[in-house]
Amino acid sequence: MSNSITLSPSDPILLTASLHVDDARKAISGLVRELIAESKALNSPGDIEAISLDQAINRILAEDLLSPIDVPAADNSAMDGFAFHGECLSAGDDNITLKVIGTAYAGKPYEGSIRQGECLKIMTGAVMPNACDTVVPQELTSNPNPDDSSVIQFEQGQLKRGENRRLRGEDLQAGKPAILAGRLLRPSDLGLAASLGIATLSVHRKLKVAIVSSGDELRSIGETLDAGSIYDSNRYSLTGLLNRLNLEIIDCGIVRDDPISLKEAFCKAAQQADVLISSGGVSVGEADYTKQIMQELGDVGFWKIAMRPGRPMAFGVLRPVEGKLPASKTLFFGLPGNPVAVMVTFYQFVRSALLQLNGASQTEAQQTQAIAQEPIRKRPGRTEYQRAILGRGSDGKPTVKLTGSQGAGILRSMSEANCFVILHHDQGNIAAGDWVDVALFDGLL
Repeated sequence: MSNSITLSPSDPILLTASLHVDDARKAISGLVRELIAESKALNSPGDIEAISLDQAINRILAEDLLSPIDVPAADNSAMDGFAFHGECLSAGDDNITLKVIGTAYAGKPYEGSIRQGECLKIMTGAVMPNACDTVVPQELTSNPNPDDSSVIQFEQGQLKRGENRRLRGEDLQAGKPAILAGRLLRPSDLGLAASLGIATLSVHRKLKVAIVSSGDELRSIGETLDAGSIYDSNRYSLTGLLNRLNLEIIDCGIVRDDPISLKEAFCKAAQQADVLISSGGVSVGEADYTKQIMQELGDVGFWKIAMRPGRPMAFGVLRPVEGKLPASKTLFFGLPGNPVAVMVTFYQFVRSALLQLNGASQTEAQQTQAIAQEPIRKRPGRTEYQRAILGRGSDGKPTVKLTGSQGAGILRSMSEANCFVILHHDQGNIAAGDWVDVALFDGLL
């Protein structure tokens, strides 16, 4: 087993006994950048498509979305109140008294003229008359004459000239970007596009991701479990993770620990997919043939990463295969077989690579901090991802508590958790009450 790997034209990556998590991330990101550059050089059609707004959620915007209009389209009121000319605010009177001559509604501008000493009752969003530049909120006004509802009064000094008025183009100017390319589109983005009258968006084509589970011990749901066999859970976990990223999934099923079968499955997957993710077969067991096959099919390194869970992992590219158009390489991830380890390595390495390859500008999951409710044992020299539940203490501060046993095969530890506690490479034991880094599950994908 070689201690170095050359991933395309980049410099060789020196692999020690255990590769630091940060070094693994850098290597993956660097190779993805090269694949993107190669893909652009191929100038393949179909990488960008126009889709309707109602289909665009969780797609990645391919081109800056330019606003065709000013937002707001005209000066308008920021609240319900009374619009007037602000010159009277400098008159020095203790109270300002104005005569109400009409009403302006949203979508129905006031057509008359307004003179000094007059005002207009105005609703939120209504267009400001040309002669008005200030709005006094309704709650700041009073009626000095109960017998005459057409007069309002408010105290001098309660507001400044120009207040409570939204200016034309204040939010967006026509021709300027409303949403930048690379955005993973959220519901608010679709609402913004709709508010601009835009019905279709240019997005990156969905990546095609093939998944394969390898192992003689694996059985599909519905099959009988014989001695030593287990149901394959990894394909279902990976399918769920990929669906959260809104990608196209090619399920290649279970492949036995046989080099011929594995090679055929990997070649077929590479012909159809942009990315191939396998689980199992990347350790040093006698029946782990993935390394042998990858040496034949592509440029792949087998890593021991200083992390828990998920130490063994393979990563690299498969060479273009006959019949694949365009003739591009296939990104490959060989994840561990343990159910928890496969999800941890997906969260920490695969997720960001898929987003990057699909054109997203924000690829890293956001982190926060919380107070550990219990001591956590940790050995310096590796990064650990403990499954935990984020909550809130009686003082309102965020707290986090582990879900129990943290073994790599205990899938329940993931099912009950809503976050990872991230214990960094050089950290040691954590005491109850210490602040720790936390990455939430919900919202990451």
